[in-house]
This record gives sequence, C-alpha cells and structure tokens, in this order.
Amino acid sequence: MSFRICLLGPVPKGDNVRGSWQDWKIKYKEGLSVISDVIFVDGDEWKDETKPLLTFGHDAHTIKTSDIIIVNAEQKLGAGTAQEILIAKYFSKPVISILPKDTHHRRSNIVFHGKMIADWIHPFILTTSDLVVESIDDAINWIKEYKENPSRKSVKNIGIIDEAIEFFIKSK
Repeated sequence: MSFRICLLGPVPKGDNVRGSWQDWKIKYKEGLSVISDVIFVDGDEWKDETKPLLTFGHDAHTIKTSDIIIVNAEQKLGAGTAQEILIAKYFSKPVISILPKDTHHRRSNIVFHGKMIADWIHPFILTTSDLVVESIDDAINWIKEYKENPSRKSVKNIGIIDEAIEFFIKSK
C-alpha cells in the first residue's frame, strides 16, 4: 500500500524565476527515500496558474488525499504555504515542519518584552505543526512510526484554533 507524502514550501512565481530556481524537493525526496512505498505529491505539479480556483482546488485536494504533510519552513513562508498548513489541519493531516534554528521563523536567544526565549519558534508554525525538526533526516523515525501505526501519534486538527482561543481566554 502506498503512502502519500505532500511536500509544501516555496515554489517559483513565474517562468523567469523558475529557470534559476533550485528545487528543494529533490533533497527532501532523497532524504525520505529510506521509507518504502512512498508517493510524493506537491502543489507545484499543477501548471495552470490562469485559473485561481482550480489551482486552489488542486492544492486542497492534494492535501486531503495525502497521508502526511511536510513543510519546508527553512525560509520565510509564503501566503500559500501558510494557508496550506491550515488546510491540512482542516483535514486532520499530520504536519511536519522542517525549521532549522536561527532562520526566519526560529530564533535562538531572542528577547520579547524583556523575556529571553532560548529557542523561539513562530507560534503559528509551532501550534499548527505536529512535529518541528531541523532537517528532513530528523523526521524519518516519526514518519516511519506514523506510517506503521497512525493511531500511535497525536495529530492536531482544525480544533487547535478553538483550543488556542480557550487557552487565551482562560489566561486573562
């Protein structure tokens, strides 16, 4: 039985950018090649950007029909990727964010309002991810365990939004 991994992250906007673009998905697929029976899917497969609803529908369907979602958060996330993470939570899909230390969405020893945070991860990424790791290799064991027995892993769903609101209200 195949296991569908959806890769989300930056894609080039326009043909002039695509020519010099380094496809990060190649490195991820190589790292994930140790997992058997994997089919990789991503939003970059759809090539008709002239129909926005069709593009959105394609990406949402790709997420809905995937077993697991992996987000390349090594650089600043775009609007599409951020929305796709919430779509994944809407469909109760596990989200793994690849987020190295000292990048745009993860900072070491940062001070907010006079308080030092040793390993700050952007709250929206941390809260909507089921696992945050520094590299694709760091995610392999979690993915293998999930593939073997999904019920052994706790996966957040869109209810994380209501949970966060309730937590906020109670903390006031």
